[in-house]
Amino acid sequence: MPHSILKTQALGKRVNSPEGELVLLERVDMCVAAGETVAVIGASGSGKSTLLGLLAGLDEPSEGEVYIAGQALFELDEDGRAALRAAKLGFVFQSFQLLDNLTALENVMLPLELAGRKDAEEYAKEVLARVELGHRLLHYPKQLSGGEQQRVAIARAFAPNPALMLADEPTGNLDSATGERIIELLFQLNSEQQTTLVLVTHDRELAQRCQRRLELHQGQLRELS
Repeated sequence: MPHSILKTQALGKRVNSPEGELVLLERVDMCVAAGETVAVIGASGSGKSTLLGLLAGLDEPSEGEVYIAGQALFELDEDGRAALRAAKLGFVFQSFQLLDNLTALENVMLPLELAGRKDAEEYAKEVLARVELGHRLLHYPKQLSGGEQQRVAIARAFAPNPALMLADEPTGNLDSATGERIIELLFQLNSEQQTTLVLVTHDRELAQRCQRRLELHQGQLRELS
């Protein structure tokens, strides 16, 4: 049985609102084995993005814990969580989250340089070539189409060879044909690098491509058959 790369224990998130306390997540328990592909589905407002933010340590829970490769995330301070993200996690966002003042090549080089790789430029070029953007290295995000920006984002996410990949509605801002190509690329790279993938989506057809499917409803998580 593969070891657990991601685990949550009684994870909860509550916020105050004018109407009183709002429960976003309630005692969420999940366990993802190394190498698995897992989809988390749910309607808009069901807590999917909140869950992903907690899994990444970008937000703090009201209660409970997240474990990444056995490390309790919220026992670490902010710098410790950032270091763990840099070492273990990759992200693909719906809104791409590229740095506008950096070229495609520089965006992909950035996490490699932060990791101390001496061959950051050469390797970033290789990864961009794999996502068919070897001819767009020196273009800035505003000079790229949405599909090209998402391919740069995927290259940036996979370049450090993370153990765990988190993807938040990665095709949400793309047309269906471009989105299908992006998903093919995401699963292809995930398989080649044997990364664990947790994919948040409202698209049930896309979710079917993952080995397991979990559904968030009113802040609670359940396994789907």
